[in-house]
Amino acid sequence: MVKKVVKKKKKGLKSLRGMGTGSGVETSPLRPKFVEKLPPCIHNCPNHNKIREILMVVSKAEEYGKTLDQALEEACQIFLETTPFPSTCGRVCPHPCESDCNRKEKDGGVSINNFERFIGDFGLEKNLTPKKLTDVTRAEKIAVVGSGPAGLSCAYQLARRGYPVTVFEAFPKSGGMLRYGIPDYRLPQDVLDAEVKRIQDTGVEIKYNTAIGKDIPIDDIRKEYKAVFIGIGAHQGLKLRVDGEDADNVFTGTDFLHRVNCDESLDIGNNVVVIGGGDTAIDAARVARRLNANATILYRRTKAEMPAIDEEIEGALEEGVKIEFLAAPIEIFRNNGLATGMKCQRMELGEPDESGRRRPVPIDGDTFDLEFSTLIAAISQEPDFTGFDEFREGRDWIKIDESGRTRIDNVYSGGDNVNLGLVVNAIYHGRMAAEKIHEMITGEQAPQLPEIPAIQKDKILLEHYEPKNRVEAKALDVATRLKDMKAEITATVAVEEAVEEAKRCMSCGMCFECGNCWSYCQDNAVIKPLIKGQPYKFKMEFCNGCKKCAEYCPCGYIEMH
Repeated sequence: MVKKVVKKKKKGLKSLRGMGTGSGVETSPLRPKFVEKLPPCIHNCPNHNKIREILMVVSKAEEYGKTLDQALEEACQIFLETTPFPSTCGRVCPHPCESDCNRKEKDGGVSINNFERFIGDFGLEKNLTPKKLTDVTRAEKIAVVGSGPAGLSCAYQLARRGYPVTVFEAFPKSGGMLRYGIPDYRLPQDVLDAEVKRIQDTGVEIKYNTAIGKDIPIDDIRKEYKAVFIGIGAHQGLKLRVDGEDADNVFTGTDFLHRVNCDESLDIGNNVVVIGGGDTAIDAARVARRLNANATILYRRTKAEMPAIDEEIEGALEEGVKIEFLAAPIEIFRNNGLATGMKCQRMELGEPDESGRRRPVPIDGDTFDLEFSTLIAAISQEPDFTGFDEFREGRDWIKIDESGRTRIDNVYSGGDNVNLGLVVNAIYHGRMAAEKIHEMITGEQAPQLPEIPAIQKDKILLEHYEPKNRVEAKALDVATRLKDMKAEITATVAVEEAVEEAKRCMSCGMCFECGNCWSYCQDNAVIKPLIKGQPYKFKMEFCNGCKKCAEYCPCGYIEMH
């Protein structure tokens, strides 16, 4: 509808332009103003990756006279400004950036996660080097404890600023829960290795098999380094607190996945029960299926309350994992030292708890028995605070302020040892702390995210945009998946698909040079730039306040004031 109107208007532009306020057209005291808005993708991304800019760089490549490779390299470099893990996050992030994408109201949100994975893999294939923020090598040494996503993000951003950074890692390899808590079928270790190597190539040193707090006191590190970042994660699985769980065939979820990811041979039998509803529980059950066992998940709430990623839940169901909802263990049966089964309590949902989810309440007298060869408790996890007791506040974990500082001078923290969260949350914690450490040392103020409002769907002119189907990644069939623990389930999208997906971005809240404001203005009050990429401007002396530029701005960039 809009396109037909535009053509009609353009035919009459010759007679309409220059009519001005003397033409009899109704005037208004309001005048147009360019007002950038925050798109919901960036607003919802915990690390505030520059998603709109990244997508528009690729979608506008030909228009701006760039080759596709030039645009893709530029897009990758923009990602690398805020995250060292685009390939990793493109595989494991539950993509909150997509959840409120305004394009959902038309034909499906932009597949940002698939695009990020493509760009990350492109950068690895091209061996792209992140840009340093300075050529100066600073004297102040920084220590990072733990090489999970929070610690490596912090180290990466500090190295880009010229700091000598040493990362102390208790395990033989880096990555934290990315390495030891996520199965290869979701995140191949060679992808993680490549992104870690890129971080090391910025000058970051990683000392493996070195447990700060155990091998070296944290106070010794504090004396030697100007600042310390603690990112020890939460590798310790919580117990069920049910009699009988000390049997050899009862594992915590984190312990089970750690052993599998270290290629340890495990005899789990043919009937595995997993307790929990998060990603660790889903991963443990799907791994059990790949070890040729039947797998049943026991969860005390309903599917709607499961905190696991929706795609992972559906994947588990496709692979034959059974889920017993509204059930919880109350007793474990043992025979000759091994757990053989358990008594389970049926539940119903009561009033909401502090998390906002409805609290599970036992149904009196409603129990059932469940047999198993292996039991995996994946109910939650916590940090190992050995050597870090001074950083705990009461029964709580490490507390930080808005700058990532702990209560101990020059010690910062982030990631799962602060609170269990997404990988992208940990990456943000590390980046934020690095910026604040640099600010503390140099006095240079850390960059701030502009405080601008997020633009909602009611401000977008959806009919302006051509319908385009969302790109979905291709997945292995179930039989092929279950044959190989290391077979990655989904494939990276092809370059043509990535470009088409970028073109679905509506540039919410920022001009993408559609020309509507210029086409609809009857008074020559809009100046269209002669060179692509330069901004549009207003000649206010010609404007009569008709509002058409704002009404027909598809991305909501123009307001009347």
